[in-house]
Amino acid sequence: MTARRPPTLEDVAARSGVSRATVSRVVNADPRVREEARAAVDRAITELGYRPNRAARSLVVREPNSVAVVVPETDQRVFADPVIMSMLRGVSAGLEESPLQMVLVLGRSGRDTERLERWLRGGHTDGAIVLSAHLDDRVTEVLSLIGLPTVVIGRPPRGGSALPYVDLDNVSGGRLATQHLLARGCRQIGTVAGPLDMAAGQDRLTGWQEALAAAGLPSGAVVHGDFSSEGGRAATRELLVAHPDLDGIFVASDLMAAAAVSELHADGRRVPDDVAVVGYDDSPTAGLTHPRLTTVANPGDLLGAEATRMLRELLAGREASSTVLPTHLVPGGTA
Repeated sequence: MTARRPPTLEDVAARSGVSRATVSRVVNADPRVREEARAAVDRAITELGYRPNRAARSLVVREPNSVAVVVPETDQRVFADPVIMSMLRGVSAGLEESPLQMVLVLGRSGRDTERLERWLRGGHTDGAIVLSAHLDDRVTEVLSLIGLPTVVIGRPPRGGSALPYVDLDNVSGGRLATQHLLARGCRQIGTVAGPLDMAAGQDRLTGWQEALAAAGLPSGAVVHGDFSSEGGRAATRELLVAHPDLDGIFVASDLMAAAAVSELHADGRRVPDDVAVVGYDDSPTAGLTHPRLTTVANPGDLLGAEATRMLRELLAGREASSTVLPTHLVPGGTA
């Protein structure tokens, strides 16, 4: 039996009804290509299973075996977020005994996103791990289209929904945090939720809503932050103005929760006597509040290590099933 040859640029061009040069420009994320042509080429790439020829490229440019860790965020956000940093440590640890080199690839919007897409389409890496994906990112969609072995940390956006992922049970985590506030007697419970364009933000909010619904309490005291300290500070101020009678707050990240505790103190409210606070992540930030933050575990290092294990399975030609890890409450003094 004759082995089926891999599809070429010419095959993609014939299937999509455009020139070879146009296909090449789409593969390299050239922004000058018309949207109709780009869509036709993307469909042909998916139908044919086309992938850039890395072997041919390596005759010109020597490329080490590598895994791209793709973070669609600004460098300021990446290096200030302890959870992202712990995930990166987990990926690095998972690659220690392999020949694969971790390459960190950042880029959030505009020209950076186009540059990131062009790099991913160019066949520079053996596989990718994506973390901190947003619903409006094209990164997971591009990776799904080009067929590069990919694992997503966190439930991926719709465009990359076919990709395997590892996630934390964030609905359960939000529920645990809120149940803890209910157990200590809180009845006016608000939340500083995460961004709704991220699965973690959606799921932690859902857990909070479910716990309040089960207790027969309203769930209207919601303000959204961006998981950052400054975002948490602004959201807490807004929440306190709109709902001054709160006696408990679930905050969807430790960075935001530490800022919330600070804002409550500045407003003359005692934590936890007047307002109890539960954060999320069990990051080093949890130890910086006074009293120490009560929080929910988010083991970024384990998520990174598991994503790396799954990617190595894919690179070895085996399947990798999506995984959801459990979480638990970490006691502290704020609730």
